[in-house]
Amino acid sequence: MKQFPPSDMLTSLPKQFFAGLVKKVGEYISEGHDVINLGQGNPDQPTPSHIVARLQEAATNPLNHKYSPFQGHRYLKQAAADFYLKEYGVTLDVDKEVAILFGGKAGLVEIPQCLLNPGDTILVPDPGYPDYLSGVALAKAEMVTMPLREQNDFMPDYSELSEEILSKAKLMFLNYPNNPTGATATAGFFEETVKLASENNICVVHDFAYGAIGFDGERPLSFLQVEGAKEIGIEIYTLSKTYNMAGWRVGFAVGNESVISAIELLQDHLYVSLFGAVQEAAAEALLGPQNCVKELNELYERRRNILIDGLLSLGWNVTAPKGSFFAWLKVPEGFSSEEFSAILLDQANIMVAPGIGFGEFGEGYVRVGLLTTEERLTEAVERIGSLEIFKK
Repeated sequence: MKQFPPSDMLTSLPKQFFAGLVKKVGEYISEGHDVINLGQGNPDQPTPSHIVARLQEAATNPLNHKYSPFQGHRYLKQAAADFYLKEYGVTLDVDKEVAILFGGKAGLVEIPQCLLNPGDTILVPDPGYPDYLSGVALAKAEMVTMPLREQNDFMPDYSELSEEILSKAKLMFLNYPNNPTGATATAGFFEETVKLASENNICVVHDFAYGAIGFDGERPLSFLQVEGAKEIGIEIYTLSKTYNMAGWRVGFAVGNESVISAIELLQDHLYVSLFGAVQEAAAEALLGPQNCVKELNELYERRRNILIDGLLSLGWNVTAPKGSFFAWLKVPEGFSSEEFSAILLDQANIMVAPGIGFGEFGEGYVRVGLLTTEERLTEAVERIGSLEIFKK
């Protein structure tokens, strides 16, 4: 059969980091190993029943069997605006400051294509969500990384950015609560970000995927809660984590109207909006009872405590995350992140994500997902404790 070569654009795309993890776990399981998979970010709980019920009802409505409006139903945009007003005290113009997305990832990959020309500079956190790089590659942009270091609570130090870089930068990605580090941002940091972005004409894109997940009584901040944030940026919110709707592929972007307009223009050429029943269910999630969100947050905090307390009892000097459903663990001395991840998989049948997969400054750490039962996390700690390197 004749082989047609892919385009230069396709060959320029970065390797899909998580696809490799999924394949590796699958190979071990197929060989009969009982693998505790802590390497992915796929929520393990079902979507709340009242949201599913709304989908089921909406799916029977013949109006939802037709094409939806290209830019989504206005009622879902209104639901997003009402949600932000209620949860964060942020007022949004429904018709100009809200865009419906095919999941948060789609928006994050689209944004560089909307705002950047080939050769333009984008600032990206390191370590960071690997799919940020996909949008950078598709836009043919130049990436400058912002190191996230433990001594700075995994927030970038803007003093490290030269005047030359700041003058060239047009776009910045931020993400708090952070994937992979589990760090949260302070109001002071967001205020500093708004000042920097305003002075240098940089659009800030805050990835708020884990906005509902904060621990120890601390509620994660929305970037748009900071004065002036809407003037210089947007926030991307997904229902995947807050409501266990990862497979539903629905989210939204809110904020600066020029950026929202650009997103909608690009999406007009790519899609014909989401299935209407999914939009109805998404509105139900945002406007319906929120006790399910509180209960989910409490579940993740219990899991975090089991994991962190257990690992500390082994003598592993780890730090508890402040948010998200990930723990970012410094590997024992003498190992790289990939070497230590391989030991856990080979000797304990535990899959974690090596930090180097999230960027150069991820080296020396592994990311662990809190996405399995408390019993399995306890078992994971026991398996790790049986390894030679942890025996006292």
